Amino acid sequence: MKKTIIYTGLALITGLFVGYLVFSEVENKTEEAHTEHNASEDTMWTCSMHPQIMQPEPGDCPICGMELIPADQSDATIAGFTMTENAMKLANIQTTIVGTSNTDKSVTLSGTLETNEELNAVQSSYFAGRIEHLFINTTGEQVKIGQILATIYSPDLVAAQQELLTAVKLKGSQPKLYQAVRNKLKNWKLSDSQINAIEEGGRVKENFPVFASNSGTVTEKMVNEGDYIDRGQPLYKVANLSEVWAEFDAYEQQLSNLKEGQKLYISVNAFADKTFSGTIDFIDPILDNSSRTTKVRVVLDNRDGKLKPGMFAEAAINMETTESEQISIPKSAVMWTGERSIVYIKTNPNLPQFEMKEVTLGSEVGDFYQILDGLQKGDEVVTNGTFTVDAAAQLQGKKSMMNQNSADEDVAIQMNLPKKFQLTFKPMLQDYLNLKDALVASDTTLAKQTAKKASTKINNTDTAELNQMLVSHFKVIQNKFKAISASNDIAAQREEFIILSQNMIALVSNFDEIEEMYIQRCPMANNNKGATWLSKNKDIKNPYFGEQMLGCGETIDRLPYKN
Repeated sequence: MKKTIIYTGLALITGLFVGYLVFSEVENKTEEAHTEHNASEDTMWTCSMHPQIMQPEPGDCPICGMELIPADQSDATIAGFTMTENAMKLANIQTTIVGTSNTDKSVTLSGTLETNEELNAVQSSYFAGRIEHLFINTTGEQVKIGQILATIYSPDLVAAQQELLTAVKLKGSQPKLYQAVRNKLKNWKLSDSQINAIEEGGRVKENFPVFASNSGTVTEKMVNEGDYIDRGQPLYKVANLSEVWAEFDAYEQQLSNLKEGQKLYISVNAFADKTFSGTIDFIDPILDNSSRTTKVRVVLDNRDGKLKPGMFAEAAINMETTESEQISIPKSAVMWTGERSIVYIKTNPNLPQFEMKEVTLGSEVGDFYQILDGLQKGDEVVTNGTFTVDAAAQLQGKKSMMNQNSADEDVAIQMNLPKKFQLTFKPMLQDYLNLKDALVASDTTLAKQTAKKASTKINNTDTAELNQMLVSHFKVIQNKFKAISASNDIAAQREEFIILSQNMIALVSNFDEIEEMYIQRCPMANNNKGATWLSKNKDIKNPYFGEQMLGCGETIDRLPYKN
């Protein structure tokens, strides 16, 4: 009996102990679950491209459709920032690991075909008179040596013929006088056969022909029938196109790779499948200060007549592949801001974290820039979608092209673009594009008028809903339109346009809806530091140089951003 009581007591105690353990475990799990649930409820989800979006649950960004991330992951470091893998894919962001390797030092030059000045000629009249008839009436016609070009009535030549007929009668007694009269006619480019024909005919010839002294193509007709001309006055300009010049603009940083006698391989748009070769015949010893280029000339054989002056041409110089310890990166990786060049590097090879780096550029080699300072071997550099990464940095208040100073504290400066503001701002975008066209045309007055029109609109824009960063961009745009509208100097207008374009790109690239546009850049603008602009046309029309370098530049991105 006692044993039974003891066993029962032990079982009860054991059961209570086990129950306590089980209950404690369940309670702990319940508390953990409750804690996790509370933590989940406390976690806010945001968009790496639009950090103003804050939602209590994961999902997609209502603005751009990108996958939301936990808010505490949106700030990587003070200088760096994080993007999601989905954002990377949507923006088609690509990177390249920097390294020293064999570099193909190929150089590409752009230029046009021109007539060979050494073969150009001017067909002049050797005596004064009135043009009775022209046999060549349009430019582009072919002429050959000895071909009759025109007939001219010349009172001086009529008088000289009468002198000849008189001298013929005195030939026996005054041979020197006879010879002097003949020589006088020869000075007017009359041939012996023509002079003999006058003597044999015994009468004065009123209209005399002018014969071509050169073969070639008429490039300019300079007179008309009935015109009175002086002795030596030009009638036509004639170009011999059996050879043409290919003239290229070489930037000063390319000159170290060029020398006279070097072989170039030249292509023209009209014959995409054909390559023409020639050697450098001349390098202009004087550098053009406005474009920072010098002329490089190549003589091309054109006996088949395929090459036409005015055609666009490109030349490639194949140089030896050399092993270089100099770091090089693609041109697409570099952005310019004022006097500085910047790139974005991926700070973590396993995570989409980025940081802006300032670099010092060396020479330009093909599609690459040599880096003198700012990068080292092994750095992973953004080479495609650089503007998208820069926009993400701006939106998160990090150091970027438009926000040069990194934050002193971990507080994001958000860029919010209200729908109402976007609708109000779009007409000013069109004014900006019209201003760009005025600068392309080098029309100072039109640029001034267009900027004034935009300035009036922007001064009447309500900015009450705008946040700090957007107001900053807005004020810069406002000031630049005003400065351009007050300037009568095209160079000053273009200088203001550099900063105006930077801020326009920063705003417009964040519009919810926008027509297709191109972000374009000229590496020679802004004192050889490069400058960007927006355009609806993919073809390059440079607003910073106008006709001097109308085609200088390249398209580096497009809006809206696409894969």
